[in-house]
Amino acid sequence: MKMLKSCMVALIAASAFIATVPASAEAQSVSDVLRQIRSDSAKVLQENRQREAKFRAERDSRAGLLSEARSELRQLEAREAQIRGQFSRNDGLIANLTAERDAATGEFSEVFGLSRTKAGEFRATLDNSMVSAEMPGRTAELEKIAESKALPTTEQLNLMYTTMLDEIRAQREVKTFQAQVANHNSGEPVDVTRVGPFAVFTKSGGEFLSYTSSAASRGQLPLSMPKRQRGGEPNAAAGRVGSASAGDVVYAPIDPTRGSLVKTFDRYPTTMERINQGGWIGKLILGLLAVGAIFGILNILRLMAISAAVRGQKRKSQPGKNPLGRVMSAYEGVKDRGGDAVELAIDEAILKETPKLEFGLSLLKLGAGIAPLMGLLGTVTGMIKTFQAMTIFGTGNAQTMAGGISEALVTTMLGLIAAIPLLILHSFCSSLARGVQSTLEEQSAGIVARHVENRGA
Repeated sequence: MKMLKSCMVALIAASAFIATVPASAEAQSVSDVLRQIRSDSAKVLQENRQREAKFRAERDSRAGLLSEARSELRQLEAREAQIRGQFSRNDGLIANLTAERDAATGEFSEVFGLSRTKAGEFRATLDNSMVSAEMPGRTAELEKIAESKALPTTEQLNLMYTTMLDEIRAQREVKTFQAQVANHNSGEPVDVTRVGPFAVFTKSGGEFLSYTSSAASRGQLPLSMPKRQRGGEPNAAAGRVGSASAGDVVYAPIDPTRGSLVKTFDRYPTTMERINQGGWIGKLILGLLAVGAIFGILNILRLMAISAAVRGQKRKSQPGKNPLGRVMSAYEGVKDRGGDAVELAIDEAILKETPKLEFGLSLLKLGAGIAPLMGLLGTVTGMIKTFQAMTIFGTGNAQTMAGGISEALVTTMLGLIAAIPLLILHSFCSSLARGVQSTLEEQSAGIVARHVENRGA
């Protein structure tokens, strides 16, 4: 039993190394298993010793690198201390030289300080002036004066003076020059006209340009073409200035805000954008206007044709295919009867023609009445949206309320725009229809009178 237990323990220990036993060396007995275990243990031990030797070698190599790094760090620290000392000595030297300079300049130090301050202020003024689009880079020397700690030279002071005079002279000029314009002509130079520091526009088309100061342009072109133009008289006046000859007196558009108004052109809504602000109610109003206008114009043409046919029928004795001709045909059918019968027949014929003449007038009148009511409906819905925005976002931000207010005002405007032409069309149609009816009644009275006269004779 003891022998069996020993064998079992050996088998369990050997199972831990079963993965390292080659498939070809199958154990035939307990002795084979023990020999295999001893062999594998020796191999593992040898591999571990090799790994330890490799780790020791790498450790020695890393220790050498660490020593070199520490040596280099000590050298850099020593260099830092040396540079720091030199920096301190230079600070002291600069302080001594500054004191000597202040003592040498005396009261003139305030003058030079003022010149540097004014150079900085004047540089900002020139950067924001449209004249700089014609003379780029003229503020470089002023920037040197403003940022320099040295005393400005006589040449620099004279440059400030002459630059101020140039700016004063340029502010009263209307001048044409060539410049590159962003988003226009593929970046190629074009002729532009400048009206002092107030406005700049293309010479050929009279299109206003936006100016961006060199401080805010960040390397981009100072002149750019806005996405939209104001149009109308301002652009027409700009075109006249560009095409004027020397000595001509023309009205020139100016922007007192020096470019701020031109930049607002992009925010001007187009006609379609204004219509879209009215929402679906505004589109319904425009649809009503389109249908009513087409129907009214066609009705006017129809009534004008009928009126012309009736006027022509008055000169003919044979009845034609028109209202007066049909009245005459009705008379021909009862002309052998008495006056009362003739009058009744003619009145009946006129009554039959009246609905044809007044066809569509009620629809035009209804459209003219519905259009402002739809505009009022849009006003109510727009104000509801505005109050909802005020409830959610408060009254601090006007842009959140602009959508509802725009819908309220635009729909009211569209309703009035639709109602006015529809009322005019209704009035024209009514006038033409009444004219034809008056002619029919006049001619029918004449027919009855002649009939009675002929019967009496």
